[in-house]
Amino acid sequence: MSSFPRSSLTALAVVFALTASACADDGAESGARSDASESTVTQETASETAEGAPSRDAGAEPAPEPAPGEDIIAASAPGDWRTVDPARLLVIETGRGPIYVETAPEFAPNHVDRMEELARMDWFRMKVWHRVIDGFMAQGGGALSDPTAAPDLPPLEAEFTIMRGPEMEITEVQQRRVNPRRGSAEAMAGFWMGMPAGTQPIAQAAIRADGQVESWLLHCPGTAAMARTADPNSARAQFYIVRDDARHLDTQYTPWGYTRAGLDIVQALPVGSLSDDPYFEPDYIRNIVPATELDAGQRLTIEVMDTTSDTFQAYLDAVALANNGELPDICDIEVPVRIQDPTE
Repeated sequence: MSSFPRSSLTALAVVFALTASACADDGAESGARSDASESTVTQETASETAEGAPSRDAGAEPAPEPAPGEDIIAASAPGDWRTVDPARLLVIETGRGPIYVETAPEFAPNHVDRMEELARMDWFRMKVWHRVIDGFMAQGGGALSDPTAAPDLPPLEAEFTIMRGPEMEITEVQQRRVNPRRGSAEAMAGFWMGMPAGTQPIAQAAIRADGQVESWLLHCPGTAAMARTADPNSARAQFYIVRDDARHLDTQYTPWGYTRAGLDIVQALPVGSLSDDPYFEPDYIRNIVPATELDAGQRLTIEVMDTTSDTFQAYLDAVALANNGELPDICDIEVPVRIQDPTE
């Protein structure tokens, strides 16, 4: 059995490119060289907004405003929640605590199989978060002595999108650009099992001969995906977790899961790149293990609100009401998550 220290866990709600052969380019560093490694990704230049600290009165501070939909969450019934199957959870063990990622084999079966195979091989033991970019993502799987490390396994074919029928329900929420760097085409954005997803409207299935529409997982904060080179079919082992806006990667890289707990740990990782800074001191990945290998007394129980339920629709209405009648971008909508830690 595996054991690890625990730190505070953040339950996600809506919750590279350097690997074994080419490094991801930071869009904010246009013209910078590309290093040899397993993945190539371009980052949008992100503008950062600093919020001023609230003014304080000499007296007692007022009680915080309840979060939108808090009353709906509190009044929800047991049937409004889905308990995440431990067989669908990979646990990234770090010195800061565990990161729980729910896998999505329906969207990326081969990539999920590969991550589970690597976990069984202990491939990630004492690898590092070798490339972490503010406002973008954290990439892991390189070795401290060799950021381009990769196992002796064949590359994977891309699984950027899937075809689905009405039986695989995505709760369509809003229209959204498919990829802001690849034209003006729009599709629907919504949630599948609490994961942010894009899709052609399911109504189009009725007029298609195969009764299916194209769908994909979105690169929202917490999305776990595979790094690759400029060759779409080159992913091997290195992966990344989105820290901020990475929508320009949608339908161009393969997401294989979504962070359910521990995104605060990902956000706290030291920023830098082993390939660019010889003095960078990255955090270690102690290992990645299937949650089923953890004793029940160690393992978190994670519940996600059923995003096909009437309760979730009422929750969305409350979020929109608090946002001047409009829902925020899909990546800014927090899907309620409940976590039970048996050690507390």
